[in-house]
Amino acid sequence: MKKISVIAAGAALIAFVAGEAQAQATLDAVKKRGQVICGVSQSLPGFANPDAQGNWAGFDVDMCRAVAAAVFGDAKRVKFVPTTAKERFTALQSGEVDFLARNTTWTMSRDTQLGFDFVGINFYDGQGFMVTKKLGVKSALELKGATVCTQTGTTTEQNLADFFRANKMEYKVVAFEKNDEVLAAYDSGRCDVFTTDRSGLAADRTKLKNPNDHVILPEVISKEPLGPLVRHGDNNWGDIVRWAFFVMLNAEELGVDSKNVDEMKKSANPEIKRMLGIEGDFGKMVGLDNNWAYNVIKLVGNYAESYDRNVGPNTPIALSRGVNALWTKGGLQYAPPIR
Repeated sequence: MKKISVIAAGAALIAFVAGEAQAQATLDAVKKRGQVICGVSQSLPGFANPDAQGNWAGFDVDMCRAVAAAVFGDAKRVKFVPTTAKERFTALQSGEVDFLARNTTWTMSRDTQLGFDFVGINFYDGQGFMVTKKLGVKSALELKGATVCTQTGTTTEQNLADFFRANKMEYKVVAFEKNDEVLAAYDSGRCDVFTTDRSGLAADRTKLKNPNDHVILPEVISKEPLGPLVRHGDNNWGDIVRWAFFVMLNAEELGVDSKNVDEMKKSANPEIKRMLGIEGDFGKMVGLDNNWAYNVIKLVGNYAESYDRNVGPNTPIALSRGVNALWTKGGLQYAPPIR
């Protein structure tokens, strides 16, 4: 028994050391390369969308830039790799990208069976339905016999099946690999309904020929906690991505933003001092310098700044904060403290 215990302990130690080496290897590779490679959506306004010159912008794009700011002190040192829902996981597993920041739902099977670690939930969402106003439908419960357009390789298909089965309604699904193919089919009248996350519906509605002719129905039929993810075993790298996100939340809660962050270095608040590297060596805990959080805030902004400029009420996407408000304002967004 003792011999077996020693062998088991030795195997566990080897696995631990291998995992640590792999995790460190990701950060080392990123530093050696000189840029972060980030997997994003192909074209989702407000979240990840390139302009005519190939310049990317959006809520998820800001997550990519925050990691670059933390690692390099330069938010521009990012290469964006657009991925479909079907190919995104292969891109991450193969090492084509360093992490994904592209409206990906955290589920048990993805967390335990696909070899990935979600590092947080940066957007709480739920699946919904969009229809043309001329269809005259006010509720998803009126969609019996509808033809529904959706995307393959997503949680959307199973949620769709569950909803119609639970409500004893028949339907026909038309699925495509690429989101723009789904949208084109819906816009051309090939299907009655377009279904995906409600944030995606709001974003995609802006791309339709006549956006005002379409309405998002009130039902939310699923929980879709969206967040960035890394390869399983990339512990140190996962910590960097996770805390780049957390610092944006903490900064909003503490009233620190890209415009006042330099002045806030003079704050007497110990939480702000720790966050901005005035006290403690928190950057060294994740293999970075102590300006890591300052750089994220200065170069990208806090969570509210990113939300408001990309998907907030004053943008074409026009999403209220809702459950994505801070916990202090009745929402679900909450970050552990830096201490």
